[in-house]
Amino acid sequence: MGQHKLIFTGPVGAGKTTAIASISDEPPVRTDELASDMTKQRKPETTVALDYGVMHLPGDEKLHLYGTPGQERFDFMWDILATGGIGLMILINNNRPDPLKDLGFFLQRFDTLIQSTAVGIGVTQRDLKADPDITQYQQLLKQMNIKAPVFEVDARSRTDVSLLVQALLFTLDPGLKPEMENEYVESKTA
Repeated sequence: MGQHKLIFTGPVGAGKTTAIASISDEPPVRTDELASDMTKQRKPETTVALDYGVMHLPGDEKLHLYGTPGQERFDFMWDILATGGIGLMILINNNRPDPLKDLGFFLQRFDTLIQSTAVGIGVTQRDLKADPDITQYQQLLKQMNIKAPVFEVDARSRTDVSLLVQALLFTLDPGLKPEMENEYVESKTA
């Protein structure tokens, strides 16, 4: 049985906690507290340590899902959580003032992990603000010489988040059998 670790990161309000809860096959662990700074203007609670969930994959494989706090003042947790990760999932809230700048920041901050593994980008809340579009995110990645799948994602949707995770897993191991992964998504969304 394989045990693997996938890290979810991104700014406050990008949907990390929600995404992990939507795909976890076990009740997720959350460390949310009442927001006491500027964050409370965006949402009443914020993650202060980590979010944790488990995704069961075919063949008795487990994917442990760790979500980082979005606030930089908790960035000491970012390095702790990233240790041993097989990949990084960056969620970006398209409704923030400069989501492309947010993506650039997290790509640079997690550069060491990305260089040794892979990254997937999920753009949330495009229903609230359509610009920038997915092409602009892809252009930024190209400028930074980073190859990564980029998807519009509703963090509440198990299907959306599962497809993003699959895309990252295929980036890590192109030999994965698509039909096995499709069975996983179909069984979990039925």
